[in-house]
Amino acid sequence: MAKRFKENNAVYTRPFDVSAAGCRLRVKHIEPESASISMDPPTLVFLHEGLGCIEMWRDFPEILCESAGCYGLIYDRKGYGGSEKYDGPWPVNYLRIESLLYLPALLQACSIDNAVLVGHSDGGTIALITAASHGNPVRGIITEAAHIFVEKITIEGIHKTVQAFETTSLKEKLARYHKKNTETVFYRWADRWLSPEFRNWNIQKELHSITCPLLLIQGEDDEYGTRAQIEGIAGQASGPVHVKLIPDCGHTPHFQAKDTALSEMTRFIKALF
Repeated sequence: MAKRFKENNAVYTRPFDVSAAGCRLRVKHIEPESASISMDPPTLVFLHEGLGCIEMWRDFPEILCESAGCYGLIYDRKGYGGSEKYDGPWPVNYLRIESLLYLPALLQACSIDNAVLVGHSDGGTIALITAASHGNPVRGIITEAAHIFVEKITIEGIHKTVQAFETTSLKEKLARYHKKNTETVFYRWADRWLSPEFRNWNIQKELHSITCPLLLIQGEDDEYGTRAQIEGIAGQASGPVHVKLIPDCGHTPHFQAKDTALSEMTRFIKALF
């Protein structure tokens, strides 16, 4: 068993490896003191952004798990952080592959059959596709800045991020997490979103299969998407939907509007059990 240690009122294991869908994934389990087995709380499964990893969530997962009284699981997707390397460029359907193959296999390997998926950006999209296709283990979905189609602002935002990666300290900041794979991780993500064959990517029509409750969070100043994204999700999903647009907030509400995001997520999660 991995050694447990305590930090910020949450007891959790050190990162450890899980074999899922034929690959090695690095995960971290969170076990807050506030969690009660008798209440049957869901497990919060955190899905990182397109350039993310476990550490880039910072302390937000631990704080949310403690606030909501739930166990949590964070993991590095294949090709990110400390998980198994992914060779080659992302396929056009890379988000679908993650949603239909790796995430369901991870949930099964970790015996999670009662999950709230908390996804940021790419992670939010993965949460939506997973719930649309594998609804049974998903009790609820929280998305931050999820995308369901490509907008002009998305392309413009990624072009600006590429420029920042090549001319500012962004590369060095990401290298703290992705080490020698930093350029591979970055350009694999950017090149896929900027590729001509990705411009028509759209998952709107399949969202009607989502029947669980959804909390959709987006900053009004999101540099990668407009409110058309959450309006599209809300208009298609079959489950109950709560939308929270946060003023003076960009693409990362759990950092840029931490208190608001924490309050909204906690309220949503607690209503599920």
